[in-house]
Parts: sequence; structure tokens; C-alpha cells
Amino acid sequence: MNQVLVVDDEAAMRAALEANFRRQGWKVTTAGGTSEALERFRQAPCPLVVTDMRMPDGDGLRVMQGVREMAPDTAVIFLTAFANVPEAVHAMREGACDYLVKPIIFDQLKEAATRVLGSRKANPPPGAGEFVGSSAATQRLIERARQVARTDADILLEAESGTGKELLARLVHRSSPRSQRPFVAVNCAGFPDTLLESELFGHVRGAFTGAMASKAGKFELAHTGTLLLDEIGEMPLSLQPKLLRVLQEREIDRLGDTRPLPIDVRVIATTNRSLGILVSEGKFRADLFFRLNVIPLTLPPLRERRDDILDLINHFIGKYASSSRSKAVRFSPELLERLQNYEWPGNVRELENYVRRTLVLAVGPVVGLELQPAADLQSDDPASAGIAPGMTLRELERSLLEKTLDATGGNRTRAADMLGVSLRTVRNKIREFGLPPRRVE
Repeated sequence: MNQVLVVDDEAAMRAALEANFRRQGWKVTTAGGTSEALERFRQAPCPLVVTDMRMPDGDGLRVMQGVREMAPDTAVIFLTAFANVPEAVHAMREGACDYLVKPIIFDQLKEAATRVLGSRKANPPPGAGEFVGSSAATQRLIERARQVARTDADILLEAESGTGKELLARLVHRSSPRSQRPFVAVNCAGFPDTLLESELFGHVRGAFTGAMASKAGKFELAHTGTLLLDEIGEMPLSLQPKLLRVLQEREIDRLGDTRPLPIDVRVIATTNRSLGILVSEGKFRADLFFRLNVIPLTLPPLRERRDDILDLINHFIGKYASSSRSKAVRFSPELLERLQNYEWPGNVRELENYVRRTLVLAVGPVVGLELQPAADLQSDDPASAGIAPGMTLRELERSLLEKTLDATGGNRTRAADMLGVSLRTVRNKIREFGLPPRRVE
């Protein structure tokens, strides 16, 4: 069950938030001020704190600092009735996970809470989020990442979905002189085209219909730190010239503002599609590609670093054995051999999900081949995977999408998650390949 501590000096707001969280199945603790909040947290620590910014006996920053002294990994979301951009920027730089302006729409708060808790689980704290793998390819990659981290140059990271691009970006950030400054990530495919500009660059009050308060963009929040632009290949062409100008001039123009704002940000852009190919197809600006591609990094797929598979399996067993209440402590030699010969088209993400699922189903201390369906974990024989010599990449892509949609019962959201791409990409591919609508209902 998810747990949250709600801190607000207004009893009505406190009660409303508590009721809404409880309706969603959360366990809720409340406090009416800073001192009470820290005492409540000391008695019952929890993974998330939602706190008002301004209270009679102190502010939300004091709550966050006290909470983090007791539990450094706790996520904190700030609420405030005052739309103050500098205050928001300061809060984010101090380590807040999000900042929402009252009046609160609970669905937005719930989405923010789910996102930050998911991010904390997916991205462990420094020391726990290092790359796992002893293969020569992985060790060379880690060494190169740490080497380029010492510079301020922008980085373009190209790799297949599920290989760990964001994990590598965080490794670069932790190894850089900016390690104690903000690391801010934004998925360029996660927002409608009309909202991405505001999300990146921010806006002032009244900049457009519905802009009731000023909002700091991701570039501003990442000032002096690192900004990860995930899935940069999905950025609309219309927005690319503005990003190019920001990278060249190191200043941003918030929507509706009359003056530019200087920023000091190291940009890491990731993509699971070749930007060079997108440029040749007219889907990405060549000048932006060259500007991003200052230092290129390539993360090999798991099938090209098979020596890492055993390391990763042991890592995921240690990570999930306790939470899954599994009796399993190791995989049999026969199963390990099968896993090392499998192609892992979903890369590390697929392997992680496989280990987690297997631990849940295991009934003894050693997991063997007995849990595997006949068609599961086939060898790397191309014919067994439905791959034939001479198939085009387009044919292979369509086949993979069809099989994934079949496996999810036509659920496009789950298919996107399994494939490691955005829901918009799945929708676009369904239209591109002309798949029958009945398959995706």
C-alpha cells in the first residue's frame, strides 16, 4: 500500500487531501505544521511527503530538510497558494520532486505522486544506481562516460529501448562537477506538441488561455545542473529551432515573457532511433543534430554484451527477492544457459521483468526450466524468433509490434511499455502499418 504524509496548516485542505488519497487506497498521515510533521515522520516514516510551502511555524523547505535527514530517499511534493517562479526553482534545486499551485486538482497531484514514487523506485539513489555488468563492453562504456562527465559538453546517447539510457545519463551526472546540482528529466514524447514548449521553457501568467500562474520550465529548473531530453527524436519539427537557439545562446525565452533568461545547463539527449536517419528522412533538423552530437555515446544492446546477463540476473534477484516474498535464491545452471542464449529483444528491461515475474511464481529455492512455457526463451536461432534472412527492418518492426499487441490483448499502453517507446509512437506505427482497428481496441 502506498503511504503519504500530508502537511498543511489549513484543516479543510488537509482533510480534503486525506480523503482523496484514502479513496485511492493510500495510507495517510497528516500534520498541521512543520514541527508536527517532523514528529509524525519520525514516528512513522513514509516514501512520500506532500507539504504546503508556507506555514505559521516554518516552511516546506524545513519539512523537506528534516525529513531528508531521517530518510534521504523520501520524495517531497510542494503545494503553495502563491505562484512564485523563483520560489519554485529554489525548491526544485533543493531537491523537491514537484511543485503544484493551489487550488489543487487532485488528479494532477495523484499523477505527480505516482510519477515521483515510480521514478524513485526505477532510479535508486547514488551508489545503488551504478551500471551492473562486468563485460569488457560495459566497463569501457562506464570509463568513457566518466571521462566525458568531467567536461560540460552536451551528449547524444543512442541506444535501443530498454538498455538503460537514463541510468547512463545519471551516471554521467553523478560523475560530473554538477553532481550536487539538479538532475531534471523530461520525456519529449510524453507531452502533446502544444504543451512541450511550455514544459521545456516555462511561461508567464496570461501567456495563453489557461495560464493562470507563471511556471518554470525544465531548463530553468535544471539551471547549474543536468537536463535529460529523453526521446529527442520525437520532438516536433516546429519546436526544434527554439531548442537549437537555447543550445547555442544558453538562454531561454519563457512563453509570454519579454526578456530572455540565461541558463547554465548540461544537456544529455537520448534516442532509440538513429537521428542521422531521421535527418535524411526530413524528420529532424540537421543543424540541431550536429549541435547535440558533440559527444556521441552508444549503449550496446544486451545481446551484444551477454557476459553481463548473469551479473544482471543476480542483481535483480537481490533487488526483488524480498519484495516478492520469494523463496528462490538462485537459478539453475540449465536455466542460466537458456537465458544467456536468448536474444532479449527488450534488453535489460525485459530481463528485469522476467526475473521479477519468475521470483513471484517460484515455489522452491532453485528456479529451473519448469516455469518456462514451451515457446518462452527460445534460442538465438533466427528462425525460432520469426526472423528470416532478407527481412527488412520495416517487416521486422511490424512483426514485433503485432506480436506485442497480441500478447497484451491489444492494449496499446502496455505494448508501449513493453517495447520501451511512447504511446504516441505505438499509435503512429499502427497507422503507418495499417493494422486493423480490431486488433488494438
